[in-house]
Amino acid sequence: MKTTGNTILMTGGGSGIGEALAHRFHDRGDSVIIAGRRQDALDRAAAGRDRIHTVLLDVEDVGAVDAFAERIVRDFPALNVLFNNAGIMKFEDLTQRRDLADAEATLAINILGPIRLTNALIDHLTHVPDAAIVNVTSGLAFVPLVAAPTYSASKAAIHSYTVSLRTQLAGKVEIIELAPPGVRTDLTPGQANRPGYMPLEAFADAVAAQFALQPTPSEILVDEVQFLRQAEREGRFDTTLKTLTERAAQQREAGNR
Repeated sequence: MKTTGNTILMTGGGSGIGEALAHRFHDRGDSVIIAGRRQDALDRAAAGRDRIHTVLLDVEDVGAVDAFAERIVRDFPALNVLFNNAGIMKFEDLTQRRDLADAEATLAINILGPIRLTNALIDHLTHVPDAAIVNVTSGLAFVPLVAAPTYSASKAAIHSYTVSLRTQLAGKVEIIELAPPGVRTDLTPGQANRPGYMPLEAFADAVAAQFALQPTPSEILVDEVQFLRQAEREGRFDTTLKTLTERAAQQREAGNR
């Protein structure tokens, strides 16, 4: 991925990781289109930055994606990077029958959203120079957080999808996976202040440093996520799962005090 001069579409760009990275890319010389469901959040994220543009998009809305892609290509023909960042995370109790609305929304936004938007833009991206697709997964793609089972499964699915995408598009579009650790954002209640989670600004700085490398790594992994990413490879999956489960419960309890 070029280190400056890109035109980047960032979903989920109105807050959290999307907003922080949009700022980093803007400040290094890229133009960024931030997309999300709330205009007020997008406006706040874009304030004071002349190369950040805002467009409303709900990736859960099947009918809106194709029309959105057509508008983006028309208004920003230099678009060369798709950054699939939008996502939701819900805690779920699997021990009894429940309403599956949260699980179904998680699958629609976290899996179908990136697949649909990639599909809608792929013909454009394969015909522009320096094209790249960045899919945001999670350390939980490699060791699940059992309290958020559908979220963890959705990120594992996008990791697998990204591997296939990279293989099929080799030589045409650069495919990059960004797998964050737990970061202090508003992804879940209390997470922005949860002990043990990586501060958002420190995470964004570390990620920006890796995006400045040439060639860009196919996986963007900060040090804090390696505990999860390498667990199976290093033969410690079961112990890591146990540690993660216990640690997450303690962090949530401490954060709720």
